[in-house]
Amino acid sequence: MLARTLLLLLLLLLEATVTELWAQPYPIPPTCYSKVLAMGHEITQSAAQIKTHHDTHRCTAHLPDLYIDVHNACVMSTMSSYLSLLDGLRERRCAYTRSVQRLRAMIRQLYIIMSQKCHGVGLCM
Repeated sequence: MLARTLLLLLLLLLEATVTELWAQPYPIPPTCYSKVLAMGHEITQSAAQIKTHHDTHRCTAHLPDLYIDVHNACVMSTMSSYLSLLDGLRERRCAYTRSVQRLRAMIRQLYIIMSQKCHGVGLCM
């Protein structure tokens, strides 16, 4: 009887602890996977914005739409190809704007994270 009561108390305490953890906005630090997903989404938005921004739309209109899908096996080569296209922008006024430089840096950072830090993210499963 005492063992059953202790078990019941332990389960109630565990349930309360789990409920408290889930109620917090960020109970667990972001994982590598969630970081990669968030960065991929941010890069996709930034790439779309530079194609419509008034300072960069003339020189980036020829660039393909960029969609970073970290679950795609070709995402690493897609990022590498897009980086090459950004590096090849000829108009200095466009190539050195903050938005293009920021996009280039974000893509490089995501590439490094996926290739060196998060092994297995972005690979075919």
